[in-house]
Amino acid sequence: AHGGHRMRTPVWISEPRPSGSGRWLIVCCVTAALAWSCGSARPLPTYGQVPAFELTDQSGARFSSTGLAGKIWGAGFIFTNCTGPCPRMSSLMKQVQAAARDVELVSITVDPERDTPEALDAYARRYGARTGWHFLTGPREALHALKRDTFKLGDVDGSLNHSTRLVLIDRQGGVRGFYGAPDGGGISPPRDGI
Repeated sequence: AHGGHRMRTPVWISEPRPSGSGRWLIVCCVTAALAWSCGSARPLPTYGQVPAFELTDQSGARFSSTGLAGKIWGAGFIFTNCTGPCPRMSSLMKQVQAAARDVELVSITVDPERDTPEALDAYARRYGARTGWHFLTGPREALHALKRDTFKLGDVDGSLNHSTRLVLIDRQGGVRGFYGAPDGGGISPPRDGI
């Protein structure tokens, strides 16, 4: 126990087992989450602050970032018609959800014209998303502001280009790390401080 908090051992899913790269991502995210909850001796750097935002979730309901306040969460950018990295990213996020049940997940579309709440709901069901994994769409300008200005991961400009990085956000809304597969290959090692 550190700082009055008990560390919990992550519960690994039994079927299917995470691949080597998937296991590495899960270990990175769970380790970072546990370090924050236990008061790590060397804090992670902060890369910026997530501003308040409102989008629409996969049920068609208004989603406010205030629902993430006080929670550790991860964010990634996808689109439902993607046959490239999105299925792999969503599979990794499914593994993170299974391993770190107290971490919220947010998948944000880069294709708001096609990714309606109904399309996002079907995509969420395809990946077995449970409560705590939100699939979001909204006006292109709002998505662009989050992707480019907040997370520094490029533009939402109709090209459907997007980063394969997952972003880790702390309980105060601070951007604390970028994890995942760079465009060229395997899972990146964690940044210092994890």
